[in-house]
Amino acid sequence: MTSSFPESQPSHASATTASEIRAVIFDLDGTLVDPAGAITLGIAHALEVHGIEVPDQEVLNSFVGPPLASSLASLPGVTEAIIPSIVEEYRQRYLSEGMQASRVYPGIEKLLRQLNAAGVICAVATSKPTGLAERLLSIQGIREHFAAVHGSHEDESIPHVGKGPIVGAALAAVGLDPEIGPIATTSPQAKVVMVGDRIFDVDGAAAHGLGCIGVRWGYAPTGELEQAGADPIVDTTEGLHGALVSAGILSPAAEESHAPGYVRFVAPAGRQTLD
Repeated sequence: MTSSFPESQPSHASATTASEIRAVIFDLDGTLVDPAGAITLGIAHALEVHGIEVPDQEVLNSFVGPPLASSLASLPGVTEAIIPSIVEEYRQRYLSEGMQASRVYPGIEKLLRQLNAAGVICAVATSKPTGLAERLLSIQGIREHFAAVHGSHEDESIPHVGKGPIVGAALAAVGLDPEIGPIATTSPQAKVVMVGDRIFDVDGAAAHGLGCIGVRWGYAPTGELEQAGADPIVDTTEGLHGALVSAGILSPAAEESHAPGYVRFVAPAGRQTLD
């Protein structure tokens, strides 16, 4: 499922071919936005309501990133029959309290403005349902920075097969065609990278021949990003800015002729309109 850039944004149409695209695909929770315990507390609440023993915090933290239904299925006492009810209880708690409690990580909004100003296309690829992702980004005041938002099925009780298809949908949204092969092979001139905090982001990017910059401020257990192959791994948004410069996505000054402005998705036959 996808959501494209709001039509209310102004258009200053100029086009770029797939080979010229510079883009960053961002994970959401643990990368752009700190859930501030909203996800783990919501899951613990839903489990308690259903009489399921709540696991320790380390296990709950591991639930931030992968599909919720798959994570719940790994817990003792959770059967396939009750997963939809647990998910619904969690979602209601998250909608009423969780999204408002979440916070954009320090430095992220500044970095997004720099990317927009430089004409870099930004998109979101998340295991969160698309509708929830849209709402969270809007509540946090950063939705306008993204050309497209791609997530999982709206029914979180339906498992999905990894993050590869979601990343692929985001790539298609920015004007690339992941169906014909790895991006590094089919569009070698394009400069595109994934940014995420978990192994699922690294694997989802790798499914399309993309590298993934790992961020340490998220929810990966110690050593997970290294073992998954994230490269580089950064500790701060300043470090992320530097990694994007090294990747050729941003210039060192990060101020280019497109400022101010955003990217609006139109995607006609592999082309992207930049505002």
